[in-house]
Amino acid sequence: MENERTDLISVVIPVYGCERCLIELANRIIQTIQSIPADYEIIMVNDASPDHAWETILKLHQKDKKIKGINLSRNFGQHHAITAGLDFTSGDWVVVMDCDLQDRPEEIASLYERAMDGYDVVFAQRVQRQDKNLKKFTSKSFYKVYDYFTGKKTDASIANFSISQKKVVESFRKLREQNRYFPFFIQWMGYQQTKIEVQHDARKEGKSSYQLKKLFALATDAIVSQSNKPLRLSIGVGFLMAFASFIYALYLFFRYFFLDEPVQGWTSVMVSIFFIGGLIFFQLGIIGLYLGKIFNEAKNRPIYLIKDIKGEVQKVQQK
Repeated sequence: MENERTDLISVVIPVYGCERCLIELANRIIQTIQSIPADYEIIMVNDASPDHAWETILKLHQKDKKIKGINLSRNFGQHHAITAGLDFTSGDWVVVMDCDLQDRPEEIASLYERAMDGYDVVFAQRVQRQDKNLKKFTSKSFYKVYDYFTGKKTDASIANFSISQKKVVESFRKLREQNRYFPFFIQWMGYQQTKIEVQHDARKEGKSSYQLKKLFALATDAIVSQSNKPLRLSIGVGFLMAFASFIYALYLFFRYFFLDEPVQGWTSVMVSIFFIGGLIFFQLGIIGLYLGKIFNEAKNRPIYLIKDIKGEVQKVQQK
């Protein structure tokens, strides 16, 4: 008789705006992991959700002590909340998933089984995303811009939903940058990775917090934190403008001395000044972004702050 697996699977869930999904989410996760079979712990990280999510997490913990809650002191963002959860996991395998039930808990079994083939990380690939067209468009645009500036090839159908071996999570804990994006960090670390196709469900509760403005800010942070290509591009644009100005100066010189044509055009001069001035401010803005990120890292502030913890969890000390 084959021995039953005794792995402990930790499930980390950042929670924001999906209070009504949490009970169903927890029940489906438990049923799925018990069918593997394996032991489990569920760590729900309340990222200052505007509803009564924390109260629901407390009720779930009272019913099942393996469901644990971390209540952040304010809204730090999804990927900071994921980091908070990962800092407290003790599982042999760690699943990261969203709280809105678009990630189907039943797919955890598929991720785990694929990991048993010798992989350290298995990502869920959402082949048919059940999102609005605008969300799909902005998401694809984000990845295309990110790929251009970083020189990488990312898959827009892959997000947070994944399972990682304990050693991968231990390595992730060493990455303490303020600008965070969980799947990019995992992909950057390497290890043996793969992906499997999963079913993606429609959102049952609330709406995505990643509106256009927030998605743009996330894209800017991700690009600036992982690529210096914008700085190199600004150098290239500056050189191109200087070269164009030099050619134009030669043209004016030729007209004045060889064609005996007076150089006029106050309007063209002013347009050129405003154009060059705007370009300079644009490039200074790019430099300012990088300086701002350096400033944030130099302050060495914690990635998150915890207000309450419910359940027996212990933060893993960084080596």
